[in-house]
Amino acid sequence: MRYLPQTPEEIKKMCAAVGVSSPDALFDVIPQNLRLQQDLDLPAPLAEAPLLAHLKGLGRVNANVDSMAAFLGGGAYHHYIPVLVSTLTSRGEYLTSYTPYQPEISQGTLQAIFEFQTMIASLTGMDLANASNYDGASALAEAALMALRITRRQKILVSTATNPQYREVLHTYLKNRDFEIEEIALQPDGRVDLSDLQSRLKGDVAAVCLQSPNAFGVIEATQAVAQLAHDNGSLMVGCFSEALSLGLLKPFGEVGADIVVGEGQSFGNFLNLGGPYLGLFATKEKYVRQMPGRLVGETLDANGKRGFVLVLSTREQHIRREKATSNICTNQGLCALATVVYLSLMGPKGLERLAQINFSYARFLRDQLTAIPGVTLKFTAPHFNEFVLQVPGEPKALLAELAAKGILGGVDVSQWAPGLENGILVCATEMNTKDQMEQYAQALREVLA
Repeated sequence: MRYLPQTPEEIKKMCAAVGVSSPDALFDVIPQNLRLQQDLDLPAPLAEAPLLAHLKGLGRVNANVDSMAAFLGGGAYHHYIPVLVSTLTSRGEYLTSYTPYQPEISQGTLQAIFEFQTMIASLTGMDLANASNYDGASALAEAALMALRITRRQKILVSTATNPQYREVLHTYLKNRDFEIEEIALQPDGRVDLSDLQSRLKGDVAAVCLQSPNAFGVIEATQAVAQLAHDNGSLMVGCFSEALSLGLLKPFGEVGADIVVGEGQSFGNFLNLGGPYLGLFATKEKYVRQMPGRLVGETLDANGKRGFVLVLSTREQHIRREKATSNICTNQGLCALATVVYLSLMGPKGLERLAQINFSYARFLRDQLTAIPGVTLKFTAPHFNEFVLQVPGEPKALLAELAAKGILGGVDVSQWAPGLENGILVCATEMNTKDQMEQYAQALREVLA
């Protein structure tokens, strides 16, 4: 957006409208000792072309997954994205990153959303899916609010092995409401402690939120958790951050989940320095009226031609506030379109094959790294494409040494949960070659020598 300056007369009118003498008066609430008392120390201005060259030069200093061997996961995954995804998503009739506010004239966008909903419902094993949410973290928080509305209870149980950013967003959504959140402990193998869960299941528990594969890559005993929740009259919310796992693991809907949410970045969306991404949200048909977001349906027009319409939109911008399911959810139109194109290109068999490749690559890398003296696998339960290593020394320093050797060795999870003081989360995808994995093992041996 270009800078649009105001004239002195316009500034005077604006100040009068808000009741201040000058723009500086807007900052009177900020103590003087906290204010910058001199101009910013910036270099002389540049023309547009040299400025862009300078910024690109700064960008090249950043470490990235193209210039280094990357084994990062933890909620953002490096997968191959076919060129056709960008080709189609950049077409003019689709290129909108936000919500169509005159939906019925946007038939191309609505059809893409309709296909998206169908694909996500199929992958999650649920009756229906919405048009997407902001991201996986907010989708989980919206699912918790939905469960509280449905059950009219006051408490949410969430696994300690849920992505810490998701848990933080969940706490942010609920902290100023009259609801409680309790975290379920883990077993030594990295799965939810079923005995601890059972002891916490009381008449006030609205839902149990379970991520699988969890934040440490471990595949949870989802069916057992769902059964315990339902025996208590609670709902089960299934969650994931690595959407590719849906290509290999049994769908949440088949093991008893009532609501399924997660992050869809792995399906055709680039890493993008952490966003924008898209939240996936699916549920049972009987709960559709409590579902946040929007729903696109198929119909026939007056001439009998197939068309698409917005059949449900329960944001407070559209209906009475007291009836709204959310006031801060929308669909990520462009990201959802990328997901549709990607899944259409992959197909069910392609997605399953890719998930198998990720699974086998992670096993190969795990065996390479745990053969190094002093490096052990933290959790023994089955994992998908990422796992936690217990390493000698301080993870942050070790990862910095690996980076100096051209390897992004993983994510420091020492603060994610108790007992992980020496933990590194390592991920392998189809983008990692055998040579890269062997180089990682050799570099780690050298660092620990």
